[in-house]
Order: sequence, then C-alpha cells, then structure tokens
Amino acid sequence: MSERIANAALRQKVMSADDAAALINDGDQIGFGGFTGSGYPKALPSALAKRIKESHDRGEKFTVNVFTGASTAPELDGALASVDGIGWRMPYQSDPQMRNKINDGTSFYTDIHLSESGMMVRQGFFGKVDYAVIEATRITEDGDVVLTSSVGNNAVYCDVADKIIIEVNSWQSEDLEGMHDIYGGFALPPNRVPIPITHPGDRIGDKFLHVPQNKVAAIIETDGPDRNTPFKPIDDDSRKIAGYLLDFYDNEVKQGRMPKNLLPLQSGVGNIPNAVLDGLLHSDLEHLTSYTEVIQDGMIDLIDAGKLDVASATAFSLSPEYAHKMNENAAFYRDHIILRPQEISNHPEVIRRLGVVGANGMIEADIYGNVNSTHVMGSRMMNGIGGSGDFTRNAYISAFVSPSTAKGGAISAIVPMVSHVDHTEHDGMVIITEQGIADLRGLAPRQRAPKIIENCAHPDYRPMLMDYYERALRDCKFKHTPQLLGEAYSWHTRFLETGTMKES
Repeated sequence: MSERIANAALRQKVMSADDAAALINDGDQIGFGGFTGSGYPKALPSALAKRIKESHDRGEKFTVNVFTGASTAPELDGALASVDGIGWRMPYQSDPQMRNKINDGTSFYTDIHLSESGMMVRQGFFGKVDYAVIEATRITEDGDVVLTSSVGNNAVYCDVADKIIIEVNSWQSEDLEGMHDIYGGFALPPNRVPIPITHPGDRIGDKFLHVPQNKVAAIIETDGPDRNTPFKPIDDDSRKIAGYLLDFYDNEVKQGRMPKNLLPLQSGVGNIPNAVLDGLLHSDLEHLTSYTEVIQDGMIDLIDAGKLDVASATAFSLSPEYAHKMNENAAFYRDHIILRPQEISNHPEVIRRLGVVGANGMIEADIYGNVNSTHVMGSRMMNGIGGSGDFTRNAYISAFVSPSTAKGGAISAIVPMVSHVDHTEHDGMVIITEQGIADLRGLAPRQRAPKIIENCAHPDYRPMLMDYYERALRDCKFKHTPQLLGEAYSWHTRFLETGTMKES
C-alpha cells in the first residue's frame, strides 16, 4: 500500500481498525463518508461495533451519533445498528437494521434535506463533530486525499471535525483521481458568494480533498468493494411509467419549453429511473446532460452510447457489475463524470439556475397532489426524504412516479389524504403511474383531483376515490380543497385493521 499512501508522515499513522476504533468514546459524534452504498468506510465501523458490543456486554453505556452523506451499507449502518450502537442518526438511511432501530425507538433519526445537512453542521447546530471517517483511494505526496466513489459530506466533516480517520481502500481505482470537483466556498451568511456553475460540466474546485495533517489520527488500509445491490429487471409497469414521462418530455420540446436535447436530468434511484434511462438510450436524443445526486447503471450506458455528454453527481449507485466496469474504465469515465460535494450537487439555487428536470419516487400521493415519500401508514419510516425535496422544490419541471398499487393491490398509491406530507401540492408538477400521467401545472385543487383520480389511480380504487371526492365536494362547507376529515384516513386505518385498503 506504500504507493497508495505517498506522504511519509501520514504513513506513520497506519494502524489496525481495532486500534483506530479504540480512539472513539461513548457519546462521540462521527461524520462518516458514504452516499448510497458508495465510498463509505468499511473497516472502522465494524471494529467500532465490536467494541460497542463488548462494552454493552460489560453493562456499560456506549453509543455514538452518526452523520453521513446519505445511505451507506451493512458494514456501516447495519453493523452499528445491530449492536444498538447508534443513539442518533442523520440525514438519510436505507439499511434494514437501521430502519428497524429507528422504528422501534432505539435510535433517534433526524430526516434532513441533503442540501441542508452540511450547512447545519457548519452552523454548529448539532454541536461539535469529534471524528470524520472517510475513504480514499490514494493519499498524495503532499498529504491530499483522492476520494473514492462518493463525495457526499466528506469535506464538511473534515473541515469541522476535531480528528480525522482515513481508510485507504486499494479496491477502489486510482484512476478515479481527477473525477472529483471539491469546491470549498462555503462561508456562512453573510459572507457567502455565488456558486460559479452555469453548466453541468463546469469544474469549480479541486480534484483533491485537502485535510490538515495534524488532524489525521489514524489511517487504515482496506481492500473491499462497495456494497450496492443489483437493480431488478425492468418490469412492465416501470416501462409504462417511463414511457409516459418520456412522452411528456417530448411534448415539452414540441411546445418550446425545453430544447431538443432536453435540460439537465435528475432522477432518484431505482427501477423506474433506470427504465427512464433505458428509454433515453433507445431514443433519438443526443447530447444529453445530467445534474443529479447519483450515477446509475443507465447513465453509464448513455455515456457508452455517446448520448450523455456529462453527468454531475455526488456519488455512484452502481450494480456490482457496473461498479467493476467503473473500476476498469475510470480513466475514460472521468472525462464525462464529475463528483461534487452534496452541498453543490443538491444546491437549490444551482438546480433552479440550470433548469434541472427532476423525477423522483413516492410512497403515495393524495387527490390534491400532496406527496408522501418517507412514511408507510404515517408512522413507519422507510428511508428518508433524501434529495427529493431539493430537486422537487427547485426543478424547472418536477415529476413523482410510482406504481398505482403496492402489496399485490392491497394498497393504493393514490389516497384521499396522504398519511405524511413530504412534498406539498405547491411543489410537485406531474404525477405518473402505470395508469397514466396527471400534469398539475396551473390547476386549482378541484381541477387536480379528477385528473389524478382518472389518470393515475388503479381501476380498483378509482370509483372509491371519485365517490369520496364527490361527497367531499357536496358536504364540505368550504370548496377550495374539500375534505371529509372524519374519513380522510379511513383507507389507511382499514389497511391496518384488515390488510387491504379495499372496501369489503
């Protein structure tokens, strides 16, 4: 590993993960690198989990507070959650064990817009950060850090933390050097300056992360892959949803509201976004750009096909096959991909300035266009709001996509009133299911409701929704947004009691 740790002074700080974990104490606040299962520390969290379990076995209290960029992987969230080692967590997670600990009350969870998480840390709102723990593919002769497959909040955690622990991972390609764009102009108001980005391909920072050498407490040598799961095959519903969205984009071009090569694209992670990317791959569109959070398999295909000129993000979210492909060909892809801090990739003003066109998933929407993307049945946290709010509120056009039903048809994704609101009716512009598309722009609530019901709801639930809406329109005294508050959540209650939203 000597060639990976080229700075002689920092080479003296190499130690085992167990020895590095011994530096951490109960109550410490730790800013971990990592974003969507990419570029997260892989050895220190497991060693720390072992130490926490040993303390608990002796009857001693030991938990830490965990900051990240977004979700991580079983070696981090899963390892620490499984030993009840996380007292508090922010800003986004997706690990099943972490989710269970949040929902059973073991761990506190603060679900924060990703664009705001770094800023709030810089404000000192959460108190001091004791350790930043990040992953590198190389440390240069000057002691600068070449990051790996994500940037996330690495820069802010290294800026504010008392001490830094660096995992140098030889699995990650050294050819990632040059792909990162680490911008450091994050003075707090009133000293902030405009972010100089006018195109997704603009580079405004440095390819290295500069860290003070005197803050580096330990370096750990690792050799382990990122842990992203393979994407599911694209199903018929996802293809239908993608088709509606691409037809919508085509109409926006015909109406003169977007150029032929569209505007910078953003999409959430999952089956439907990959179906959209697959549709773009087989379209006649060229010279596309992307300004988003994560690079998915479909974007790599678009780059390979010469259709996507540049993609700006903060991390990869690649299947194992495509992660291997990235490692083998990083020198090529770094000419087309820029990885930035999430304070930039998700920055509301930059998103608005570039005219980003966004599409994100949802759990449910109501008949007036409010969207729930985080909570099942109002209380059970799934993952978190992530960056969907950053892009939805600020996009040139924003869409929410979902199958119209879940649990084999027992749950309708279109309901009278969402059980939790993440995105209000003022933010989302378009709702799409496999049933159709509802363009809500410019419509008042009583104009939106019939369109959402008729175009997006599953036929099994359409009559029930229309019956609810017509009775609300008839019986509610105030007509702007008619609701029957006594039964607005009866669908959710019926599911919890009987296992289905359908009426018997």
